[in-house]
Amino acid sequence: MGDRPTNGRSVVDRDARGRDLLRPIVLDLRFLRDDGHMGRLLGRLAPGIAPPLFTAIAGAIIVAVLLLADQGRLTGITLCAPVAALLLSGLAACHPHNGRFDRLVPPILRATEYGYLATLGLASGVPGPLVFVVLVTVACHHRDDVARPAVGVNRPSGTRAAALGWDGRMLVIAAGGALSALTPAYGILAGYLVVLQVREAVRTWSATPVAEARTGSADTLGGEEQWGDHPISPNGDGGRTATGTNGEA
Repeated sequence: MGDRPTNGRSVVDRDARGRDLLRPIVLDLRFLRDDGHMGRLLGRLAPGIAPPLFTAIAGAIIVAVLLLADQGRLTGITLCAPVAALLLSGLAACHPHNGRFDRLVPPILRATEYGYLATLGLASGVPGPLVFVVLVTVACHHRDDVARPAVGVNRPSGTRAAALGWDGRMLVIAAGGALSALTPAYGILAGYLVVLQVREAVRTWSATPVAEARTGSADTLGGEEQWGDHPISPNGDGGRTATGTNGEA
């Protein structure tokens, strides 16, 4: 009992440190855009000039029109949709996104990507389960970007960059269609994203410290027993410390 705290001071200090470490990160909207390398490169050409909401809406409308023009089937005009969306939305990748309605930009980009991948695949004869797997893996990637900062941790920038960005994934599918290998392109993209996410999940869990085993009586706080695990450090998953970064490489 000599080293065991007889009052709640050490427990209070530990819990306070845990709350500080797990404080949610206020994300920059540019992080949630999930731009790829090409999108960020275009954004650096005209930083802060192109309005993000207008370009995102314009890109989404053009993609929808090009898909509807040939009813989503694999043609030259539908393969141009990702390029059109990239040229428009990518110009605003480095904009500070401080407008009143700029928070709508990430959902619009998500709808553009999901709509393109689903419509082109299903209308062009790609097996439905394969299209579903691609959409689920992309959705899991986006969920990770939102869920981790909510508990005070960030994903490693290299892992996010390896996911290619919304523009990169659309261009991979378009390139597969241009090479008459649309179904293999969906399969390769799905397999790549699954491996990437499984690898990240395994690394995360293996790097997370195991909570101390509690033996004997529980720690006390203000005379009351306190049971439960110690707070997990934000560095436990191998990500960067919670610094509020905008997530750009």
